[in-house]
Amino acid sequence: MGMERTITFSDEPPTWPSIVAKLTAAGHAVQMRMIDNMPAFPDEEPDLGWRELRVSLGAGMITLRHDANQIRVIVWGNADGTTLAHQEAIANACSSDS
Repeated sequence: MGMERTITFSDEPPTWPSIVAKLTAAGHAVQMRMIDNMPAFPDEEPDLGWRELRVSLGAGMITLRHDANQIRVIVWGNADGTTLAHQEAIANACSSDS
């Protein structure tokens, strides 16, 4: 069972490079694991139309699902404290206006 944070946008959601830039500025190193159900290199960037990403900030796997005007940031229900903190960091990077 997963736990998710949903970020809804009235305009366009942020691009993946802008999310990564915010995470990097906050001291997190993002490693890509999968793009739309296909294995990916750790530094690979998805196309603009991505639907699902699986990433790691060093602990656990976090899934991002992009649907129309929202991004859902999902972790498994047994996620440890570090993975939950990384989920929160990704959700903040997705929702931040700066």
